[in-house]
Amino acid sequence: MPARRRPLLPVLGLTVALLAGCGGGEERAEGAPVTEEEARLLAQLLADNHERGGADVVVTAPYGPDTVLTLTGEVDLADGVGRAQAVTSYGDGRPDDTRTLFFTADQLWFGEVPGLPAALGAAGLPEAAYVRRPVALGEQAPLVDVLTQVVLNLAAEEADAAGAFQGAGYTWEGDGSINGELAARYASTAGWSVAVDRSTDRLVQYRTPLPGQGFEVTVTLSDHGPRTITVPADGESVDGAAHPQVAATVGL
Repeated sequence: MPARRRPLLPVLGLTVALLAGCGGGEERAEGAPVTEEEARLLAQLLADNHERGGADVVVTAPYGPDTVLTLTGEVDLADGVGRAQAVTSYGDGRPDDTRTLFFTADQLWFGEVPGLPAALGAAGLPEAAYVRRPVALGEQAPLVDVLTQVVLNLAAEEADAAGAFQGAGYTWEGDGSINGELAARYASTAGWSVAVDRSTDRLVQYRTPLPGQGFEVTVTLSDHGPRTITVPADGESVDGAAHPQVAATVGL
């Protein structure tokens, strides 16, 4: 897979290059500015994610009253591809909406959706198992598109300048437990925060509000290391735009 450029997410209002965090530093009051050492580690974090290759990932987005969209799977941050089970839980007695999802910076594949095999068969496509479409960005982008791009943006091929993190409002917000390990949390004036494992300097959680949405997205990473994820082949998937009735079955 060709090298991935760092995608932009204007819909999120995020400066993804300024995501990071790391342990270290003396004890001090929560809200204290990051130290010079922490700034260097913050600048390196996304490049480290790319170098380590990938991680298991859980993304949660509580976007409505008692309604939560959760993505659970893994991501190859070096090549920019992920796989997850997408579950929408309503909390009002309705059954969960569950489907399998593959994603890159440009495409989404949806499968294992109730009714999809029958729709594919009716369209004369019994060999296919997934419907694909381009990723949508912008103010009206579907939430699942936004979440997948947030995940892929947690890596970069090059480190950032450490100076960008000092004197710019980045703060240490205390320590806590993430994935059962001690992690340091850092915050930006833009509203997002990161948690980094104290013993490994690995990003273990990223949290951000979505502008104008009134809820916060949480991305939790674990078991960092190389991943190999293969998206469905052309023969296994169909173009949703070319088969609108099939696409409607999976809510595209």
